[in-house]
Amino acid sequence: MNKHVDMTKLARATTGAGTVDGYMPGFGNDFETEALPGALPQGQNSPQKCEYGLYAEQLSGTPFTAPRGQNERTWCYRIRPSVKHVTRFSKIDVPYWKSAPHVDDAIISLGQYRWDPVPMTSERLTFVTGMRTMTTAGDVNTQVGMAAHIYLATADMEDEWFYSADSELLIVPQDGALIIETELGVMAVEPLEIAILPRGMLFAVKLAGGPARGFVCENYGAKFALPGRGPIGANCLANSRDFKTPVAAFEDRACEGRVIIKWCGQFHETPIGHSPLDVVAWHGNYAPAKYDLRAFSPVGAILFDHPDPSIFTVLTAPSGVEGTANIDFVIFPERWLPAEHTFRPPWYHKNIMSELMGNIYGVYDAKPEGFVPGGMSLHNMMLPHGPDHDAFEKASNEPMVPVKLKDTMSFMFETRFPQHLTRFAAEEAPLQDNYVDCWEGLEKKFDGTPGIK
Repeated sequence: MNKHVDMTKLARATTGAGTVDGYMPGFGNDFETEALPGALPQGQNSPQKCEYGLYAEQLSGTPFTAPRGQNERTWCYRIRPSVKHVTRFSKIDVPYWKSAPHVDDAIISLGQYRWDPVPMTSERLTFVTGMRTMTTAGDVNTQVGMAAHIYLATADMEDEWFYSADSELLIVPQDGALIIETELGVMAVEPLEIAILPRGMLFAVKLAGGPARGFVCENYGAKFALPGRGPIGANCLANSRDFKTPVAAFEDRACEGRVIIKWCGQFHETPIGHSPLDVVAWHGNYAPAKYDLRAFSPVGAILFDHPDPSIFTVLTAPSGVEGTANIDFVIFPERWLPAEHTFRPPWYHKNIMSELMGNIYGVYDAKPEGFVPGGMSLHNMMLPHGPDHDAFEKASNEPMVPVKLKDTMSFMFETRFPQHLTRFAAEEAPLQDNYVDCWEGLEKKFDGTPGIK
């Protein structure tokens, strides 16, 4: 067989028991799936001869000796082993995609920053060439920290595949839907959904209906996990069953293409004469997934005071310090605000963590003006921030009746490391030079008289 397979149709066609529209529910589960009957060995991982003449290959996301509860690996049964997907490497330049440590002495990263959306372009850009790094933190070589990017995509990745040996990728579409074809299956991802692509997994991104823009968190450290709920208990926040992992889908297709690999912050290409998306069956727990942010079940104060934003954590990537994340992915969705005699928006604070925010759609309650969909802001570690003047006045004087925040979805990439601006963020992206002035109207109210508020 030497023909092109429509992987999206195939993903739907192979839906079986336990799947929904080509996806299997769960987060970090041990999945198993096959696109051809009998392709998945039973009772062992590496038979002497695999069905259909397939090759058995393991993709490991953790060291072999990681604790059982943390060990991640997937067994793939593929048309060709991965060593046939690469030959000799040549360095290439992907000029706007930067990795940490990336510190430009000419740029001041200390400050409160906000950007308008990076405008779309008519230039031909794929998901890879359209990546625009805004900040970096930590060190890609020691596998700590992260980078935050904007992607602009106007063209499909045709006969071109990519993987990052450096990082797990968290993709947050903002405008335009994506079809992400991975070694383990196909995911359709639209705004208000996210996709998680494990380190080392080959994929290609196609456009589902025109140009696309969104955000990417590149995680250099331990992979994203669901946060512990503590006293919240067993339910709410992001529930495991709402994450969807694709069923097996494969291509058996000759072509003249290339594989691009990001390794230690450098980019390399290698020619390939066939599609590398050739996994016919697989089982394991190291797999891509998508999640609908609208499935997040918020919890909050139901009497008084504003709780910490940690209650809105969707995913966390742990560091070596307990309770201090390498990255937290936090969202601010639609929700009710019922708290009495309480200042309801986020309070003023300085934080040991560095906070990069993005607006997917709607209005963020602490910044009703200027923080527009597609925009971003950065409040670096120990830099004070909080509601602007108008938000403060409104929240200080509004009636204390239940209010529902509607038509809103913002997010935060929060890290224990300082985030350094790239030259693109400082000089080319549409930086709002007057952002810091949003606090200018905050006046002194204190006069020493008791009872004055």
